[in-house]
Amino acid sequence: MSAVAELTNLPISATDAADTSTAAPTPDPTAAAAALEEAEKAVERARQAVELSGANVPSGQPIGGDAVAGADAIKDAVSEQSVTIAGLVEKLDSWGFTVADTRVSVWSLLVVVMVVAAVIIGARVLSKLAHAILDRTTKLDPSQKLLGEKILTILVWSMAILIGIDTLGINLTALTVFSGAFGLAIGFGLQKTFGNLIAGIILLLDRSIKPGDVIAIADQAGNESFGQIRKIGIRAVSIVTRDEKEYLIPNENLMVNQVENWSYSSKNVRMQVEVGVSYDADMKLAEKLMLQAAADCPRVLKVPPPTAWMREYGDSSVNFTIHCWIVDPEEGVGNIRSQVLKRLWDLFQENNIEIPFPQRDLNLRDNGQFQQLVAAIAQRVDKKTEKE
Repeated sequence: MSAVAELTNLPISATDAADTSTAAPTPDPTAAAAALEEAEKAVERARQAVELSGANVPSGQPIGGDAVAGADAIKDAVSEQSVTIAGLVEKLDSWGFTVADTRVSVWSLLVVVMVVAAVIIGARVLSKLAHAILDRTTKLDPSQKLLGEKILTILVWSMAILIGIDTLGINLTALTVFSGAFGLAIGFGLQKTFGNLIAGIILLLDRSIKPGDVIAIADQAGNESFGQIRKIGIRAVSIVTRDEKEYLIPNENLMVNQVENWSYSSKNVRMQVEVGVSYDADMKLAEKLMLQAAADCPRVLKVPPPTAWMREYGDSSVNFTIHCWIVDPEEGVGNIRSQVLKRLWDLFQENNIEIPFPQRDLNLRDNGQFQQLVAAIAQRVDKKTEKE
């Protein structure tokens, strides 16, 4: 039975009893005492009805619902532990204000702060614990572990937020308008953010790009470089190049743009080293030395073996291309090319094979002006010789 119904069913109220006793021309002491006792019983029944209805109306405070319903339950639980704490809680609860039918007090605000802090700390601890348990699972590859960590993080934080809302006693129906506005904000303002989140999950599911892969990227100026994927985050993929520059590429860009992945199905990468030799050189010996220079590099694979192809007859040299394979592109590509060329330089010097450079023949036409120029130069040279 509600408090209003209980008050309605009272046989007589305290005011009516007082009016009855005043209106009596000759008050009877026995009747007055009975009326007063009945009024006290009515007031007690009304207070019990209010308590049964769930309202918490301390003496001296205006009637109104607390902004955080869970604060009343926490206050009752704390008050039962100590009288001193109960007095402090009552004092904090008495400091506040009422807006419409909602009461906001220092105690309710303090409860909100404590619950929010507990939710954040608890969610972080549980997330780290879940990640530690997932790391012990050796049957999952790095991309599957990363995807599992993201899903566990979302689940843990969702549960922590729901538990916090339930602890505070917040009525979720009051958040209908807010949830609608939040959904509209997601649809417009946060569209890219959630698009990158979904793109990151898809990249991890199809395993086309995973941590440790080496991919080719281009900067804003169009200069292409390559880097290793260090981390796939909620918003962007972190890629580190050989010069320790870290690029943050949005996940959505990797979904819609072409990506050159050097280690998607295999980490074997073939390199090309361009070499030119003189037309007078022994081509068979030069080719043999090229293969030896590539094989002498520790990082070059023996299988498949290096190969040397004659590419073209150039203007000043016969041009070759040395093909060699490596299995660790994340360690660099330019350093391998440099090692092959340095070793090949030494081998060519030992075997007297010339590395040519461009040469041009200059032909000058003979005419009167040219003869005057030659005579003037000869005359100046003779004068300089006489002075010496």
